[in-house]
Parts: sequence; structure tokens; C-alpha cells
Amino acid sequence: MKKVVIVGGGISGMTAGILLQQAGIPTEIYEKNPLPGGQCTGWKREGYMIDNCVHWLTGTRSGSGLYDLWNAVGVLGPEMELRRKPMFFSAELNGQKLTFWRDKEKTRQEMLALSPEDAKEIHKLMDYVTLAETMSVPVEKPFDAMNLLDYMKLGMSMKSMGKVMKEYGRMDIQELADRFHHPLIRKAISSYMPAGYQAYAFLVSYGTVTGENGDIPAGGSLKMALRMADKYKALGGVLHLHTPVQKVLLRDHKAEGVLLSDGSRAEAEEVICACDTSFTFGNLLDASLMPASLKKMYDERKKYPVSSGFQVAFAVDGVFPELSGTHIFYCDPFTVGAQKVDGMSMQTYDYEPDFAPEGHMIIQSNFIQNEESYRYWEQLYSNQETYQAKKQELAEKAMEQLCKAYPVLQGKIRILDIWTPMTYRRWCNSYSGAYMSFVVTKGAKETRVPGVIKGIPNLYIASQWLMGPGGLPTAAGMGKFAAWRIAKKYGKKLDC
Repeated sequence: MKKVVIVGGGISGMTAGILLQQAGIPTEIYEKNPLPGGQCTGWKREGYMIDNCVHWLTGTRSGSGLYDLWNAVGVLGPEMELRRKPMFFSAELNGQKLTFWRDKEKTRQEMLALSPEDAKEIHKLMDYVTLAETMSVPVEKPFDAMNLLDYMKLGMSMKSMGKVMKEYGRMDIQELADRFHHPLIRKAISSYMPAGYQAYAFLVSYGTVTGENGDIPAGGSLKMALRMADKYKALGGVLHLHTPVQKVLLRDHKAEGVLLSDGSRAEAEEVICACDTSFTFGNLLDASLMPASLKKMYDERKKYPVSSGFQVAFAVDGVFPELSGTHIFYCDPFTVGAQKVDGMSMQTYDYEPDFAPEGHMIIQSNFIQNEESYRYWEQLYSNQETYQAKKQELAEKAMEQLCKAYPVLQGKIRILDIWTPMTYRRWCNSYSGAYMSFVVTKGAKETRVPGVIKGIPNLYIASQWLMGPGGLPTAAGMGKFAAWRIAKKYGKKLDC
């Protein structure tokens, strides 16, 4: 049997590779970067670990297909310690503070004390968060391969989610926030997600944490990716790092392998493109081969927007427990990219003892950037001197705002690293520098791309971009779906 070639060593590609190796189907992964994991990564700066990806990992509660998948690919397991953060996030405004705790009843009481006049909406929100805890990511088999019984089982497993969608499925995040009278509650909800996200996404995200289904594997993003890579190689998979692929080779409506950037070829019986789909169609393959359902999302930019971030990591001399967790606070307005902001986030990583030297902390701040801001950074990037100067200027402004909001940091904080939407573009070929997939806005049709290319039976797509809003569960699921199709073709079964 000839091997399967997988383009991209991110979560999708490694998931597909591990499952195929387990099924006895040989694979090789070609990854352009010196490290596997794609956007699930981290890097060291001056003894501090900067974590790029996992704020919580959906699927850490046993009893779901996603949990089984994470176990199968080496992310979870009986020996894996999980970090359980006590809060989802907190927000501060005009001297008042609201925390969305892991314990949602504690949140309910805090909200009621803050705003008794919002009691009806507070009770409704918390009750529906409980219903949203049942949400699971379907990863058993590709959606187009599901039969009526499969859909019935899926519907029954997420019966409570249907009630959430009925109540909150026709509003966006701002409309959810506007249901409340208290300015802090409104600000907290509307600021947590990029504009355009549907309201139910907030409930599902919070419900993932309150439902014990959103913990963090010890070591964070980079160690998660490296564990997957180690498992893949232990199963006999071949991982080529620092090896960009230039083209998928097609002949007579069949993929023959790939052309590497050094001019050599890697032949294959099956090919999986497990990378950003804007790169797949236009670089690896002709853009005309893009499935219509995927092209629709790229074409309709207002209905299916994407977002990125301008981010800064800070080293802190000292340990301040009062800063623990994720916080949103409101500040003097300034412009980041093409957007005016009047608030910012601050996240500490003190749940990982090795992320900062003893007696120190690391803080990261993220300013959400829309597609207009991406174009700003893209243009700026052409002049590296101007680009670097603007990064530094904005990072210093962010540090100033942090010290103003938290005076304890004054004289004890410094800039560690700065990254922009162009960083994601350079590292992962990310469309508009996005770190997740398309946002399906209110009124837009939910679209799932099958992961096959019409007329080329041995070519597959595995990427978070096949189903909004993307993220790690979607990436892993799409990797499994590609492996499922190939295993079925050869009369094999996957282990999960």
C-alpha cells in the first residue's frame, strides 16, 4: 500500500495521521514550520512561556466522542493532569466588578446583587447556560456520511441545546447584552467576543467551563502539540518539519502526491490537505477546485467575517494573586489597527508553574482585530521599520493602561513580546490573519464543507475552516473525518 501524504502538521493533520497509523495505513506529514501544532503553539522569551492557543479545551469531560478522540490522539488520558481554572473571566467598570465563575450559582448571586432589576434575565441566562452544558461537538463520522438514525441520535444527545437555540439562536452577542439594564453586565457580555458572534456562542463557551468540559491539559498549547507529534512518530508516522509543500500533483483527475519547495516529489496513494483553506485553494490547488459551500463563505464577507488579534506579552516582577485569571477592563480610548478601542483584556497563566520564573508572572493582552485592521497591518508590514515602531508604540500604550487599571504593576512590568495578525499569516498562512474560522453571523446559513473535492476521489481537506467558528475541536474532528474516509476506503476501522 502506498502511503498517505498529509500537508500540514497542525491539529487536523496530526489527528488524521495518528488515526491512520493506528489503522495500519502508513502516512507522512509535511509541515513548513520547525515545530508541529500550527496555531496550537507557544514559545519561550527570557525564561517565560508565551501560550498562543488553549484558553480552555472543549471535550475534557468523559462520555463524549470528542473526549474519546482527544484520548486517542494523546491529548488527554488517565495520566494527564488538567488545569481547572476557577473563573471564566471577570469584567470591571466604574469601580464595580463582575466575575463569571466556574460555579455558575456563584455568578448568579453576584449578578443579582449587582443588578436586582435584571433578575428575570439573569435567571434565564444562568438556566440556559445549564442547558448549554450538554452541547457536544459531533466527531463520530462526516456529516454527509450520517444516516437518519445518526441524526436522530445526535438530536437526542443535544435535546437541551435545541431549547437554547430557540431562545437565543436569532440574536447576536450585542442583542444578548442589550437584554440587561446594568452597564457592567452589558459591557461584560458584549466585550467578551468579537462583534457579530451569535448569542448562543457565549452560552456554549461559558457552559463548557461550568459543565466541567473545558479544562486545560497540563503544559498548555505547545506541550499538547508535542505530545501528539510524539504519539504520531511512536506509531511509525514520519513527520517532516521545515518542509514546505508547493503543489499537490494532479493527473487524470487523481492526486499523485505533492511537489516540495526544494523541487522534489513525494508520491502518495491518498493526499490530505490539512492547512488553511485559502492556501490550499490558490497555492496547493487551483482556486476553481474550491467547494461551492466553502467559496460562499469566502465570498460573503459580511455574513461570514473572521477576526484576529494584536497581542502583547508582559513579564511581571512579583506574584499578585488578585490578578489571577482573565480580566476585561475599560480604559482611555486609543486606536489599534483600524479600530478604536476603549477596553482591553488581561490574562495570567499562573495555573502553569513553569510559565514564569519563580517569583514572577506573565500577563498577555489581546486586542481583537477585524478584517479592516488586518489590511492595515498587511500594508504596514511592507515597511518593517514602521511596522516594528507601531507595534512597540501600541504595546507601550497597552502597558500604560494596565498600570493605570492595576497600580500594583507600576514599575514591575515590561514588554516581553508583541505579535499581530501578520504573525498568524506568516506562521500558518492564515486567511486575514485569523486564528479561528468564519463567524456565522445572525441570519447567515450554517455551512459545513464535506472535506472532499468533486472529481478527485483520493484528495481530502481537513481543516478548522470547514465548519465555523473553527477552533481545536473542529480541527481535530475534520482530521478524523479525513482519516475515516480513507480507512473506510481500505476496509479499515478507526480506534475511536
